[in-house]
Amino acid sequence: MSTPPEHPRNPLHGITLERMLTEMVEHLGWAKMGARIPIRCFTSDPSIKSSLGFLRKTPWARTKVEAMYLSMVRAQARRQRE
Repeated sequence: MSTPPEHPRNPLHGITLERMLTEMVEHLGWAKMGARIPIRCFTSDPSIKSSLGFLRKTPWARTKVEAMYLSMVRAQARRQRE
């Protein structure tokens, strides 16, 4: 029996959607998130709970949020190297 492959270079492996949202809200805030990705759960009475529900049901929006999170993390890493 073979062992399952490791997660090859997946930067999101082990990071929950809730953790991504929490970090982005702390770093960017709801207003900037809503300006970058104009979805109602970011712009109208935003909350982690409502955003989680929407993003779990809407793959295109989750993909955009994951990309925004990776962009934020990479920018933070660049600033730390400077």
